[in-house]
Amino acid sequence: MGNVKSIESAVESLPPVELAEFRRWFAEFDGNALDRQIEQDAASGKLDLLAAEALADYRAGSARQL
Repeated sequence: MGNVKSIESAVESLPPVELAEFRRWFAEFDGNALDRQIEQDAASGKLDLLAAEALADYRAGSARQL
């Protein structure tokens, strides 16, 4: 956990411009990680039940426009 604390300290000490750059980088990094996880979950079938429920709701007329 010491590594996390050192990263936290480093981030806290960034000047505003560098903090903004880090935030942009981390948002992209985090988004890519989430995309990869969703792709893995879809490929492994973990999302099949949710997809089936959504399609059933749509076919039953229970869906609504977002």
